[in-house]
Amino acid sequence: EITTDYGIEVFQNEKYYLLKKNVKITSDDFEITSDRVKANFEIDLYDITSLETKGNSTLNAIKYGINGKGDEININIKSEEIIVRGKDSFLNLQETKMSSNGSITVNNSLGTFELIGVNSNLQNDELDIYGEYISGVFSELDGKKQIKKLNVEDENLLTINTENLEMNSQKAVYDDQTNIIELFSKVKIVKGQEIITGDYGYFDTIKNSYKVKSDNKSKVKVTIKNSNE
Repeated sequence: EITTDYGIEVFQNEKYYLLKKNVKITSDDFEITSDRVKANFEIDLYDITSLETKGNSTLNAIKYGINGKGDEININIKSEEIIVRGKDSFLNLQETKMSSNGSITVNNSLGTFELIGVNSNLQNDELDIYGEYISGVFSELDGKKQIKKLNVEDENLLTINTENLEMNSQKAVYDDQTNIIELFSKVKIVKGQEIITGDYGYFDTIKNSYKVKSDNKSKVKVTIKNSNE
């Protein structure tokens, strides 16, 4: 079902149509609202292959457990790829929350995601991650999407928060096969009053243990603050 205040403009030869002002599209798989929507199709108006929205756009894809909001949302129906762009954009992948001032891409068929831009953030029950670039792989087990791999990069230092630790570095990777978060370059791990800095570090998410190393040019530094000060 499609509703719009300004009606529909069809370009039959180019295989797309435009919808403007208070647009709402409802199907079995998703619901979209936006100021403007371009719908690309193959044969008829209901044979939609992709959607491109602009201005105050929201998405609720119940079939995939995804909902989001942004200035622009692009959806490729066949590849099951969703891209959200704009300041304060967000895209929720079940319990995993993603936000950015740039772009967020989720490909449901490939099981991949990517966040690019200032203030990009990924958050779930275990981790709270900030970085200029965040990418990863997820899988689905018993209807629940779980993160399998993570890659985070930020020249100005990324941040990974757990229940007890704050970790900073320029690059971090995670693999659920090892359950270890590796930290590279300008590493800092903060636990309570303890601050440890070095060139490489890792955090074992199962054992809740961590280690920091240095290269040949520098030393590991440990700072312990007096909580009575």
